[in-house]
Amino acid sequence: MAMDVVDFEIKGSEMQFVEVELDPGEAAVGEAGSMMFMDAGIAMDTVFGDGSAGQVGFLGKLLGAGKRLVTGESLFTTVYTNQSSTKLRVAFAAPYPGKILPMDLRQLGGTLICQKDAFLCAARGVSLGIYFQQKMSVGFFGGEGFVMQKLEGNGLAFVHAGGTVDKRELRPGQTLLIDTGCIVAMTPNVNFEIQYVGKVKTALFGGEGLFFAKVTGPGTVWLQSLPFSRLASRVFAAAPQHGGSREEGSLLGGFGAGGLLAGVLGGDDD
Repeated sequence: MAMDVVDFEIKGSEMQFVEVELDPGEAAVGEAGSMMFMDAGIAMDTVFGDGSAGQVGFLGKLLGAGKRLVTGESLFTTVYTNQSSTKLRVAFAAPYPGKILPMDLRQLGGTLICQKDAFLCAARGVSLGIYFQQKMSVGFFGGEGFVMQKLEGNGLAFVHAGGTVDKRELRPGQTLLIDTGCIVAMTPNVNFEIQYVGKVKTALFGGEGLFFAKVTGPGTVWLQSLPFSRLASRVFAAAPQHGGSREEGSLLGGFGAGGLLAGVLGGDDD
């Protein structure tokens, strides 16, 4: 399968975006809603599935779209093609604070396994599929780590990770225990299992969940310090659950206009 070889530049620190430079005729594939800006002369085409050349016919496109649906992604991706005679640029922005990681699939053996929401964009020709863990324990208890994305090809793909990224090279037999949401990506030769925390008290009150991801080398694992699920749960926990506003950082707290004082004043109407 022919892959487009693209140049790129990653900009920013906490909220990064990547500018991809397309030669005439080259194209990039982006996750739905990830485009930030593009030069005039680039044509957008929303396609069913992942837009890879390997999806021939309606059945192939349907299978590609079905794979994306299983991982919780949109049925559609957008292909950005340079239809001009000069080099043009298109930019893709990260959806939450973190880092954008350029992954050269050629150097990684042609395949990368990543979290289902980690893919941001890629050069045309990279195939997006699904990767099911083989062991039943992972399927029942793996949570975020069960159904993952599989990126295949010999082109360039961009993966987004939350917070700070840590790349770990595992030696043969070396084992690491990781929160399932903190795994961004790994090479396919890494062995992935789910391990119970071990103690009932720790499982119930430790705040880290019931299970760890147990990864064993050889291979490479990319970790993120702030999974989106963890960020979302903290935002939800801090948000008012019954309307109104919460005066964060104030010693008066509920004594503000929307708190206890409003309740007292409202009681005068009786």
